[in-house]
Amino acid sequence: MADVVRLDEHYPNIMTRRPDDKSLANPDPTKTPAASARAEIAPTSSRAEIDAFLGEVKRLTPATGTGLRGRLIFALDATMSRQPTWDTACKLQADMFREASAIGGLDVQLVYYRGLTECRSSPWVSQAERLANLMEKIDCRGGHTQIGKVVAHARRETERIKVQALVFVGDAMEERLDDICHAAGELGLLGVPAFMFQEGGDPIAEQAFREVARLTRGAYCRFDPGAAHQLGELLRAVAAYAAGGMRALADLSARRDAAAIKLIRQMRQ
Repeated sequence: MADVVRLDEHYPNIMTRRPDDKSLANPDPTKTPAASARAEIAPTSSRAEIDAFLGEVKRLTPATGTGLRGRLIFALDATMSRQPTWDTACKLQADMFREASAIGGLDVQLVYYRGLTECRSSPWVSQAERLANLMEKIDCRGGHTQIGKVVAHARRETERIKVQALVFVGDAMEERLDDICHAAGELGLLGVPAFMFQEGGDPIAEQAFREVARLTRGAYCRFDPGAAHQLGELLRAVAAYAAGGMRALADLSARRDAAAIKLIRQMRQ
């Protein structure tokens, strides 16, 4: 585990409280959003609407500058129930590098949380084999969600060197939504979209994930438990965006890639 550093040690101010902020480290389950507040899923866009949008995004500039590699934070919930999805993501992450290689390349940082307070980040890596080696050393353990730490870490990373995208994969949210939204708003102001991918149908998680995506001008998508092909499509689409911006995502969508179509439809709003 020498390659992985603690977020709260390497970035000591991640959990520093402002006078007007509540601590993310002490979630209050009684203040989580009600299931009745579940956001409605947007209707599927027509083919004409998608084609019209593709015409617009092809005129946009890439997310990275000329000759620069994209930087993507790949964050996962590593609490106990997540082991099957962790193993799947470990196999699928190579697809992100392959998708980005033809566009300009990709550097990825792994971020994960597990237990009650453990939240760690890896060094930035540029090879699928290197990321796989890191992920294979990690096992999932029981604990609470720490999404607020992940978002705050992404903000600090992009303040140092620009990050093109944050992708998060999880199935639950056990924190104060207002605190997560505050962190997401700060990340959004820095121009880093969060792509929030939810496994399963928990309504509280869905509301939180949708809000983070909205505040960062990213996208939310849900995939079925155990559906590796769905998660793989989503990861490839985000990798294309991180490496080449909306133009690359639009090119992928033009090839009738279902995940790319979903993402750009939301980012258009």
